[in-house]
Amino acid sequence: MNKAYIIVPLICTLIFGGFYYNFDKNYDKHQAQLAADAAKAAKEKEAKDIAAREAAIAAAVEAAKVREKERKERDRIAEEKATARQEAEDRRQKTYDERNRARDQVTRLKKELDEVKGTFSKIEDEKKKYTEEQAFLKNYVKQAEANVKYYYDLLEKIDASEKAKAAAAAAAAAAAKKS
Repeated sequence: MNKAYIIVPLICTLIFGGFYYNFDKNYDKHQAQLAADAAKAAKEKEAKDIAAREAAIAAAVEAAKVREKERKERDRIAEEKATARQEAEDRRQKTYDERNRARDQVTRLKKELDEVKGTFSKIEDEKKKYTEEQAFLKNYVKQAEANVKYYYDLLEKIDASEKAKAAAAAAAAAAAKKS
């Protein structure tokens, strides 16, 4: 029985040695293969990350260009609106000033007419002179009304030309957008 204690462990050791030898000779190759696969995967991941970063940078630059164009367009539109608003305010102020001047002139003419009427009844000798002055004032009022009509016509022409200018600007903007 003593031989069984030596032979069985020796046979098991030889069997273990065979497995260990087989494992040991392929272990270094297997580890090298795993390391090469891991390095290859890391390089591929790094290349994908770099490509994704470049694509993200290009997209960000493109988006910045688009935002810049939109901002410039908004600024241009705001500038045009401000200019148009200022021009309208200037025209309104000019019209208001002209209306006040005409109102003052009418008030002054009415006062003169009242004076003429008052002195007409008092002074019979100068009746002819005042009649001529009154005819002159009537002609002056007619001329003032003709001037008012002329100014209204002129304002309508200015408005029509501004509408045509705005239409041309809109057409130019549409053409600029198409190109």
